[in-house]
Amino acid sequence: MSGRPESERSDWSDLDLLTREEAAARVLSEIEDVRSRLDAETRPEARAALEERLGVLQAWTRGPSAR
Repeated sequence: MSGRPESERSDWSDLDLLTREEAAARVLSEIEDVRSRLDAETRPEARAALEERLGVLQAWTRGPSAR
């Protein structure tokens, strides 16, 4: 840790930041998980929520212009 007082330390110093590749892998994994959950879900409200989540995740994979 830094020798500076906590009030003067960067907010980023204790964060475990992901690389773009790590973040992309997590998003793709989440897409697979949501698709599996969507296939098994029968309640309309829950399906709608999962479909919305899937749409947002898929938009992220298409890049900033899709968001």
